[in-house]
Parts: sequence; C-alpha cells; structure tokens
Amino acid sequence: MNPDTFVLLVRMAFRNLFAARLKTLIVGSIVFAGAFLVVLGLSLLESVNDGMSRSIVDSLAGHIQVHAAASKDKLEIFGGMGGFPDLAPIPRFPLVRDRLLTLPNVKAVVPMGINGAVATSGNVVDNALEKLRDSVRRAGKRPTKALRAEIGARKALVRRMVELLEQDLLSAASISSEKAENAVTIANVHRAAQPAYWARFDDDPLASLEYLENKVAPAAAEADMLFVSYIGTDLDAFRKSFDRLEITDGTFVPPGKRGFLFAKFNYEEMFKVKIARRLDRIKEAKEIGGRTIARDPELKRWAGENVAQTHEILYQLDQLGAEAVERALQRDLKLPGLKLDALLAKLLDINDTNFAERYRLFYADVAPSIDLYKVRIGDDLTIKAVTRSGYPQSVVVKVYGAFQFRGLEKSALAGSMCLIDLVSFNELSGFPTTESTAEIAGMRKAAGAKAVSRETAEADLFGGGTTTVQTGHTGDVRIPDRLSGASSRRAGSAFTPADLDRASVLNAAVILKDPRRMSRTMREIEALSKKEGLGLKVISWQTAAGLLGQLVLLMRLVLFVAVGIIFLVALVVLSNAFVMATLERVRDIGTLRAVGARRGFIFAMIVVEAAVVGIIFGGAGAVAGGAVVELIGWIGIPAKSDVMFFFFSGPRLKPFLRISSVVIAAILVLIVNALSAGYPAWLAARITPRQAMATDE
Repeated sequence: MNPDTFVLLVRMAFRNLFAARLKTLIVGSIVFAGAFLVVLGLSLLESVNDGMSRSIVDSLAGHIQVHAAASKDKLEIFGGMGGFPDLAPIPRFPLVRDRLLTLPNVKAVVPMGINGAVATSGNVVDNALEKLRDSVRRAGKRPTKALRAEIGARKALVRRMVELLEQDLLSAASISSEKAENAVTIANVHRAAQPAYWARFDDDPLASLEYLENKVAPAAAEADMLFVSYIGTDLDAFRKSFDRLEITDGTFVPPGKRGFLFAKFNYEEMFKVKIARRLDRIKEAKEIGGRTIARDPELKRWAGENVAQTHEILYQLDQLGAEAVERALQRDLKLPGLKLDALLAKLLDINDTNFAERYRLFYADVAPSIDLYKVRIGDDLTIKAVTRSGYPQSVVVKVYGAFQFRGLEKSALAGSMCLIDLVSFNELSGFPTTESTAEIAGMRKAAGAKAVSRETAEADLFGGGTTTVQTGHTGDVRIPDRLSGASSRRAGSAFTPADLDRASVLNAAVILKDPRRMSRTMREIEALSKKEGLGLKVISWQTAAGLLGQLVLLMRLVLFVAVGIIFLVALVVLSNAFVMATLERVRDIGTLRAVGARRGFIFAMIVVEAAVVGIIFGGAGAVAGGAVVELIGWIGIPAKSDVMFFFFSGPRLKPFLRISSVVIAAILVLIVNALSAGYPAWLAARITPRQAMATDE
C-alpha cells in the first residue's frame, strides 16, 4: 500500500467515524474502558508486588535463599502448613559463604536457622513468689536494712495477691458445681490470707514460701505458654545486611555475646499486659482503620474484656502502689471516695467519646505502678524447645532489646520472627556446640569411657582375648543439666568467631548488589554448587516465602482473567458493532466497488477505521489510567490492616506507572480491534455493485 492510499484511507476513516458519531462513541467507550482498566490494574498489581517483595526481601528472606539439597522439606521462611521446615545443615558453611561471596553480584551471605519455642512467663503469683524467694535467699541470716525493706514490700504484695485471690475464688465458687474440690483450694488460700500466717512467715520463710508455691499459686490463673518464632543468625551480619532493622527498645546484642531480640510486634502482642494491649489495639483501630467502638463488635468485646479483667492490674499492686493509683484515679475521674477496683472498672468503661481521655489516664495513672510486660528488656528469658532428636532443651538468654523494620511497624508478618544468636540456636536445636562437646568429653573422662572399634567391640565390651576393659570412675559423676533438658549456660555468655564458624546453619540469605540480575545470579550459584559439590538448593525470595509469595502470582492470574473477560466482551460487542455498521453502508461500499475500488481497498478501509478507534480511544484510556495511577501515587492508598502494611511495605501504597503496563494495554487494544474488525472487513470486501443496487430498490 502506497502512502497516498494510506492517507486516503485514514481520511475516509475519520469522515465515516464522525458521520456515525453515536456508534463511534459507544464503540470507543468500550475500548477506552479496556485500556484504562489494563493500565490501572497492572500498575496497582506491580506496585503491590514491588511492596511485598521489599517487605520479604528487606525483613527476613534476602533476594535468594540457599539450603542443603539433602533437606527433607522445602524452605518456607514464614512456616508452612506443617510448621517450620525440617532442613539439613548446610555442609561446610564457612566454605559455602566464602565461595558465594566470590560471585560478582553477591553482596552478603547471612547464616540462618528457623524454629519455634515456648517461653513460660508464670502466673502473677508465681512471679511474685519467685522475687520474694530471691530476696529471702540474698538476705540470708543477716539481712541488710535495704534487703529487709525489699522483703517487706514483696511480702506485702504477695499478701495482697492472696487476699484478692481468695475473693476471686469465693465469687467463682458461688456459681460453681464442683463444691468439694473448690472447698479444699479455698481452705488453702484462706489459711494463707490470715494475719497469723504472715505473723509466722519470718520464723521459717522458705517453708512458708513452699506452702504458697504448692498450695496457693496453682489456684491462680494458669501460666502463659507463649510461643515464640525465632531466627538463629549471626546477629552482626544480619544487622548489616538488613538495613531496615532498627532497635526500638533496649540495645542491640553486643558482638560475640549470646542474646535475644524481640520482634516489637510480637513483644507487644504476646508479652504486654492484656488490658494495655487491648487499649493499644483499640487506639490503632480507631486511628488507622476508622473503626468505632459503637459499631464494631470486636472493639466492643475488647472493651468489655478489659472491664471484666481488672484483677490483672490489682494483682500487681502492693499496698503503697494501690493507694497511689487510687488517689490518682479519684482525682482525675473526679470520683472521691470510690475504691480502687470500682475506679479501675470505671476507667476502663470506654466509649468513642471518652476513649482518648481514658487511654491517656491509664498510661498516666496506672501504667507507672505496674509491669507492662511479662518479660522486661534486660531480663533473662528461658526458652524451651524440642531438639531435632526429640528431647526437650532449654537455654537462658538475656533479652537485650526489641526491634522492628522501618515501614513495617504494624505488620504482624514482618514482626513475627524474633532474633537469637546462632550459638544459642544450635544448642536449642540439639546441634553440637563447643561447650557441649567439651561437656561430653569431660563426662567420658570422668566415667572412664573409651572408644571401641567395630571389629573388637564384643571383646572390648564383654571381655575375652587380651583386651582390658577400662572400669569407670567410682566417684560421683554429675550429668550436666543440659542432658536432662535444662540448660547449663549462663545468660549473656560470650562466644568466639571460631564458635560461630563451627555452628550448624540450616539456610542462608543471599543479598544481591543488583536485584534485577537475580535469575542470572541464581543460575551462577547453582553452577558453582554443582561444580564444587556444595550440595545447595537455590530458591528465590518468592519461593522462600511459601504461600505468601504465591499470592502475587494468584493476584496476577485473577487480574489477567478479569482483563481477558473484559476484552472478550469487548471483542463480541465491537465485532457486532462493526458488522452492523458495515451492513448499513452496503450502498456506499457498492458504489466504491462500482467506481473501481478493489476488495483489498475495502478490507483495508474497515480495518483502518477500527485501528483509528483503537488508537484514539485506547490511547485516551491509557493516558487516563496513567493519570489516575499518578494521582493515587501522590495521595497513597492507606493500609487498613497489618496484612496490608506488609503488602504495601509501609503505611501507604504509592502506585507507580510502568511503561510495560502502557505497552501491554496498547497491544491488547490493537489485537482486540484487529480481531473484531476482521469479519466485518471480510463481509465488506465481498459486497458487489449489484448488491448495492438491490439494496436501493
């Protein structure tokens, strides 16, 4: 087709389309909507994909994860349906790390291991008794004045707890059907609540404490069994590689020290006093989600639970603390003469009108007199886990602080994993450590044990031949506590770089210099592993994230299906519209054929008309879609839940426009227009002058 003919066809297309303005507008609006939705949908999807990838990559996974190819399970950073994966240790990890760092695009390799354990906080009576026992032990037979005062204050707190517990038990017994069992418990608690019991306490404090621990404390609320998910890692390497990490409370674990860092979200959710945490969650729901107590059943339930559970605060207050809180609430609530329990119930009786003031009063008048967290920063935390061999193990580590990832403060997913040093992780998992190896060697030496070969095992073990069986030591041989499930490690104990290198590593995060070359780098790691026999399995962050990572693929599939349905409908509508337009123009087309227009010219005329509609209205739709994306990107879409915080990688999603979205929209519009115009153009090309004359008649 020469240029003059093409120009003629375009001019005719504009004239014909303008002549049938209404039909052109209807057809064009369909093309406009399709292009608009494709650009907007793809931009939003790519933005969510980018946000979620940044959340996963910058918080836990890195760009690439490697683990031993011999592992039974596939790696899922956030835990799969069956819990945490059973991974084999990476063989010769220091060598693996050094070899991976030789690749040009690898910036860092961070050793890891993922597991979960239980931290027991004890009930409030248990905790108070433990502190009192500690004071009594430190005082000994000649307590100082300061220790006597400390013991007196802690005795007063325990006594108040016992009195409150007796009241709670009597109230519960009045509506309980288990009278006999409750009577024994109430009698035990009643005895400990009597003045005579406390008058005799100092005569034999340890015996008195034993009674309280065995007969009274079990009657209180059950101890909280708090599940903690954690990553064992080289903490220094982790901090350097994941630069969104920031300490919110306390300090980072010093280099070479055993230690534990709470994920801030997990710390607030699991270890904070429940009343305070519910108030925080109500505040977040109102400020971020726009929810109200009056209309939201969940917020209303939280408010009701707070009013019903004021004993959680009362149990923590000794006499002086209770009096101070009572005076403050009487003053601020303007309710002189009201007792503390009624004042707390009044304070926590919240609604949308008084919430802000009551929230402020709680943290001003009540919080300073209680422990807001069951485990405080700086405390020693006992973590209990089951080793890979199936026996219980525990370690005691110092809690140095709490951390969060910038932009992901409200995300439960990014705040689900705490951090522990790799040496302590190895001990919890049952892997040999330098200390445990030394212990076993000491046990062998003390017991007189010796290694025997397979060939001479029978003679060495049961006698015979010339082999002498070495007898064991007849003295007292102490079995280390760690073998019975209790750790012998002191919290905060140090380790050397050599200890860290000897530690078993289950998986490792690979941080890249250029994330755009991730696929190429994965192939390089696989080739290196095969060449040097490293035995590695290499997966992307999306695969390592498990079901969470597959959500992007699912969303992409849903979007493409939706776009496909839209354009299928558009194809049918456009095709029918072009057919009707062709049939209404039989006379004009026949006249053109009569004056010498060939079939190819007629076919091209209809196709060019469809192309002009697609270019004008499709282009307008793409521009409008891009403008809306830019507008939304300037304003941002607020995250209304913790899941959206993770998907958006922050409090707001700010979509961005990619050229690829516009190109895809243009291609789809052209394809649909070409397909919809094909059949009408074929019909038009078959029209003859005789048919046009017959139409006139």
